[in-house]
Amino acid sequence: MPLLLFILLVILIAQVGFWNAFTAIIGAIAMMVLLVVVLVSIAAIAFSMLTRRAADRWR
Repeated sequence: MPLLLFILLVILIAQVGFWNAFTAIIGAIAMMVLLVVVLVSIAAIAFSMLTRRAADRWR
């Protein structure tokens, strides 16, 4: 698997040049980080809503 990723990286650099490939990889990493942040935010909001509803139910 790592060999396949390396070959894809070499092909990407050969097609668009090093700096364009580098910025594309950095952009992809940033998008993955942003996705994780959004998913964690959604989970936190859902947990907050559920605990608030549970607390109101037991009062």
